[in-house]
Amino acid sequence: MNSDSDLQIAGDILEVPHLLQAPREHPATVAEFVGLARSIAADRSQWEHLVQYDAASRWYHRLRTGPGYEVWLLSWVPGQGSGLHDHGRSSGVFTVLEGALTERTERGTRALEAGAQKVFAPGYVHEVVNDSLEPAISLHVYYPGLTEMPMHTHATRCAASRPQEHADQEHGNVVTA
Repeated sequence: MNSDSDLQIAGDILEVPHLLQAPREHPATVAEFVGLARSIAADRSQWEHLVQYDAASRWYHRLRTGPGYEVWLLSWVPGQGSGLHDHGRSSGVFTVLEGALTERTERGTRALEAGAQKVFAPGYVHEVVNDSLEPAISLHVYYPGLTEMPMHTHATRCAASRPQEHADQEHGNVVTA
């Protein structure tokens, strides 16, 4: 039995406002980190004036730090991507602030529009790219703070996922992460 499909939650748990706690000055739970990311995203005055675009590489700026966590602001011009990676021992919350990004994992591809959030645990392997024709901005909260970002090869990911992706495409199923 495939453990990935043993448990499924209907809908997005992050869309249930009463389950999210208001952000404290120094968050300590996943819900509080999600709240912190949403709070920063909603207050454009905290980040909009800082954004820069770099045609040569992704631009990034550490926006805030706290006990055991850090918040990063990134910009992505069309075609830029992160490469396939994980975040070592860090968990995190990834929020698209403007534009659209694509996330690829071994389980499939997911389009992320402005306002979309993704929570991930240590060791979560993914690639994020700007496949659109417009720039994008994202916010990343890491806890503990990001100390490593091991890169992975596409060959390993593709070899492991290709049979399922091919079967899903043949049956007309939408593949999401």
